[in-house]
Amino acid sequence: MPDPTTKPPSPRPRRRRRLCGLCLGTALLALLVAALVHVVAPLPRAASASARFSVIIDGGSTGTRAHVFVTGHDGSPDLALSTVMRVSPGLSSFAADPARAGESLKPLIDFARDKIDGAGSAAGEAEVRLMATAGLRLLEERTQEAILASCRDVLRASGFRFEDAWAKVIPGSDEGIYAWVAANYALGRLGGDPNRTVGIIELGGASAQLAFVSDEVLPPKLSYNYTFIETTYTLYTNSFLNFGQNAAQDSFHEMLRSRVHHPHLQALLKMLHLLILVLPEDIHAMKK
Repeated sequence: MPDPTTKPPSPRPRRRRRLCGLCLGTALLALLVAALVHVVAPLPRAASASARFSVIIDGGSTGTRAHVFVTGHDGSPDLALSTVMRVSPGLSSFAADPARAGESLKPLIDFARDKIDGAGSAAGEAEVRLMATAGLRLLEERTQEAILASCRDVLRASGFRFEDAWAKVIPGSDEGIYAWVAANYALGRLGGDPNRTVGIIELGGASAQLAFVSDEVLPPKLSYNYTFIETTYTLYTNSFLNFGQNAAQDSFHEMLRSRVHHPHLQALLKMLHLLILVLPEDIHAMKK
């Protein structure tokens, strides 16, 4: 007859052993999958001898990016071989000291040169262009030109092919067109039925762009005809300055600080307050 004073064995050691076994098995499975991926995954392709390189420097409001594009013998870009590097802050942050703006491009120039030289090509055969966007559009024209002049000095000495006219502030409508072309090219929608293309809403730091194909009569300043191979697309393109993500947040914070009594603002604040109070409780209830 079992001793009633004897306690049954605790299930905890058994649970711990099961948990340790499960963790060990999961770790081994992860290592096996990683090894298989390493063995099966194809090695990165190298650019062909006929490949051509070009460098586009995107001067955004929150940072500056260097895109190194590779094109084949037929002129079409090879997105798999293209690379990008970003530095911050953006060019507009040098408004008080424009002479320092060019220095911020040097890491990007070195990055692009290393990528091109490493592929067996010569940097001197590649073009470099600087396209500044809404961050600079918000500045006075004199400050814009001072920043661009500093950047041109660095780009001239970069060893890439460069002309002064290739460093400029582009209008918001062009920004929207470039975003539309990039999105539809990546999706394989260019060169066919215009109705199969997609419209874009691009939210930058200081501005927002809207572009899409339209079959309506548009005002000339909002219309652009873009031709790809034998297909022409009539685009509506527009840019909204101060409607970018950072600019909108700054405006909102400024309204909160100034305590502007506006009916729409008050309604928005009440909604945000309600979400802050109610949403965590709803999430907690859903977890239960």
